[in-house]
Amino acid sequence: MSGAVARSIESSLPAGSARLARHFLSTGKLGESALERAAQVASESEAPFETVLHQLGLVPEDELVQAIAAVASVAILSDTDLPKRALLQGELRASFLREVRALPVGMHNGRPQVAMVNPLDERAVAALRFAIERPIDLIAISPSRFEKLFEKLYGAATDARSTQPAGSAAHIADDVDRLSDLSSDAPVIRLVNALIAGAVEAGASDIHIEPMESELYVRYRIDGILQRIDAPPRSLAAAILSRIKVMAKLNIAERRLAQDGRIGVAVQGRDIDLRVATTPTVHGESAVLRILDRGQRVVSLSALGFDSELEGQVRSLTNKPHGIVLVTGPTGSGKTTTLYAVLDELNTTERKILTIEDPVEYQLDGVNQVQVKPQIGLTFANALRSFLRNDPDIMMIGEIRDLESARIAAQAALTGHLILATLHTNDAPSAVTRLIDMGLEDYLLTATLNGVVAQRLVRSLCKTCRQSFEPDAQLIAGLNLLQLSGGSPILHRAVGCPDCRGTGYRGRTAIIEVLALTDELRRAITKDAPASEVARLAQASGMETLRTHGIRKALAGVTTIDEVLRVTLEAA
Repeated sequence: MSGAVARSIESSLPAGSARLARHFLSTGKLGESALERAAQVASESEAPFETVLHQLGLVPEDELVQAIAAVASVAILSDTDLPKRALLQGELRASFLREVRALPVGMHNGRPQVAMVNPLDERAVAALRFAIERPIDLIAISPSRFEKLFEKLYGAATDARSTQPAGSAAHIADDVDRLSDLSSDAPVIRLVNALIAGAVEAGASDIHIEPMESELYVRYRIDGILQRIDAPPRSLAAAILSRIKVMAKLNIAERRLAQDGRIGVAVQGRDIDLRVATTPTVHGESAVLRILDRGQRVVSLSALGFDSELEGQVRSLTNKPHGIVLVTGPTGSGKTTTLYAVLDELNTTERKILTIEDPVEYQLDGVNQVQVKPQIGLTFANALRSFLRNDPDIMMIGEIRDLESARIAAQAALTGHLILATLHTNDAPSAVTRLIDMGLEDYLLTATLNGVVAQRLVRSLCKTCRQSFEPDAQLIAGLNLLQLSGGSPILHRAVGCPDCRGTGYRGRTAIIEVLALTDELRRAITKDAPASEVARLAQASGMETLRTHGIRKALAGVTTIDEVLRVTLEAA
């Protein structure tokens, strides 16, 4: 550390924080300019230096707690050491523990073990030792874990304004002024921020906050599966929901009707959009927060799970100068992500691309993206009509929801435009009959539809702990594994390890089927062939079904047979 920078940091930071800064500099994790900026922000805002490092996105929370533990020469609180009840309550007040950000977590050889967010804070450590009046052992704890554990053990007992017994939760929910005050209290703000930050760090796509009769459920959807996490006390449900509604600019007084809104926040230096939906239930309002990372980069088709053959099939559909290409599947199956990957490849200076979406999930340079606003009449159909007057080459429709949108898309394809769109059907052949059921004329459909891509998302096996096994004869025969494997089939099962948070899975991959319209299929469609007949003809022309593609991925050790069967039950 240069002399000038060292003097600047030494003068603006406490001794412990200066030691932490020197550690990051010596390990090469942070440069002098970043440390000097963080020190300046900490000094001006009077926020803890370690908190500023995390909030500026300079250091992830797990690396931060490891660095603090290394500099302070202490251990990190493990999952097995979490206390189930508040300790030393007769000696330490909750408000004091909140102030020094410390929690008694156990006893060892007669010495209290105290977890601290910053054991380098000499004043806080001295205050703890004075209050307890005996030697203590320090342990490092991450800020998010401290918030969750503190709220679990003490609730909001640190502030009289935010303290309410569990029995008075119903009275709080009926007092709008009280709810407004609670939503602005620092403990509630910190708690909601911690829930959001924890979800982003865990890679969750949604946060579910659900009040039950006697407890509050908080669940993260990670890799498509809901996982319950430690939740605050039930008495804080109304305050938490009110804080979320204030952030989303919703009507805090309206608790009888469902409401929708959006929140923009920064987490670890990343811009995050949250789509908020509240629903009145018998035990109070519940909320779901959909997490959209605006800074996330669009990934390629291969990264999404398309092998080289499937990539070629999709490109043969999208490289045509006009026509409609549909991507189908249920909600949360990655349809929009696939369309973004296709658009990213088609996005050149020679092409004008317009999209109409709800919402705009990723922002693409060079693409004109429009957000649906039904309240002012900006619907999919109305936007498509205006698009045709803007001389586009390619148009993307977030979803074909009605006959009007389908007809405009078909007319646009007939006049020389390439249309990309999503549709909710279980498989690719069903997309054809779905459009006809909507009322789209079969001659328009056969003249404009290039093909359909159907997909599902399955969880990918953790490569650290997956375990191979030989399937039994019944499974081999039932899923035709012998023929698909070309020999002795080997499958893998999920086990669970620290790398995958004990789930056995890390990330997700797509299983896909691609239906390209052939002359034979077009003739069948004009004769009102059912979806089953369309599926038979498509498979006869070489289409691999969702289940078959999934089984191939299971045989390759990418996922499990259980995952494939879970998402292809209706497509079997």
